[in-house]
Amino acid sequence: MVGTPGRALDHIGRGSLDLSGVATIVVDEADRMLEMGFGAEMGKILGGAPKPRQTVFFSATFPRSIDAMTRAHQHDPERLTVGDGEGRRALSRQWAYAVDERSDDARAGALLAVLRASPPESAIVFCNFKATVARVEQALRAAGVSCASLHGDLEQRDRDFVMAKFRNHSVRVLVATDVAARGLDIEGLDLVVNFELPSQPEIYVHRIGRTGRAGEAGLAVSLVGPGDRAKVKAIEAAIGSPLARQVVPAMDRGAIRGDTSDAAMETLYVSGGRKDKLRPGDILGALTGEAGGFPGSDVGKIEIHDRFSYVAIAKGSAARAIQLLGAGRIKGKKFKVGLPRGQS
Repeated sequence: MVGTPGRALDHIGRGSLDLSGVATIVVDEADRMLEMGFGAEMGKILGGAPKPRQTVFFSATFPRSIDAMTRAHQHDPERLTVGDGEGRRALSRQWAYAVDERSDDARAGALLAVLRASPPESAIVFCNFKATVARVEQALRAAGVSCASLHGDLEQRDRDFVMAKFRNHSVRVLVATDVAARGLDIEGLDLVVNFELPSQPEIYVHRIGRTGRAGEAGLAVSLVGPGDRAKVKAIEAAIGSPLARQVVPAMDRGAIRGDTSDAAMETLYVSGGRKDKLRPGDILGALTGEAGGFPGSDVGKIEIHDRFSYVAIAKGSAARAIQLLGAGRIKGKKFKVGLPRGQS
């Protein structure tokens, strides 16, 4: 059984989940579970489960709260540390920009200046809280930046859509919390920005590990306020080198438009997926075949889900692609095609 702590505890209380035969309990993202306030629920589940059993905690960081949970619920445990095979070897630059104030307005201005100075094809901006994510996304949109947000309140369908747009370059900047960004499979990310420094240096290392992968050099930028000195010191001790201090570049507020505003692609929704026997080649063929006439360069990443699919199409060609696919047939069947709900 796989579930969230609250939902699992609810079923246990109603008698619809029996733990008497459980031999192994795995707590994934244990540090985040505790930070999100699920400590009491996890304690009740672990305390009420049968013994002896195997209890495993997976955690990107190892704070005192995890140590306390280990002592309470594990017997003679072994601690295993798994390193990143690629690590930070390809990450050549880690920069720190000083911001004069700790307000979001000052940080947002610095973020826009950084994006203007080094316009990324794809970037993630990390915030510590979902409320901050919302404010940062609003500020970026107001400045004309192509962006979307990812946080724990999104439903899975909306999360899939945001990630599809980001992967296929329909969105250039993703604003996210650490909880929402855990486990993301993203290639070719050339910029990570710490809008706020995390509470632990291990989280910083986890964040910046998303850039500079696969032998490609990346850039990690941190916005540092007057109250962040202790965090910076801890981070520099953890990575074994100082962050390169930088001055926030001067910026014409209107100049940000055009550098990060226009994504190369647009994402279309197709109402068929794996359960309908659709494959990427079927959609590609419908667009680029004799009836479609689209050049292959106009079609980007195609993602097939169980009951729907996403296809990236060159900006400016979306309307014609919607008309073509909606009026015709894909693999002999008709499907609804359009812009997904929430598409801006």
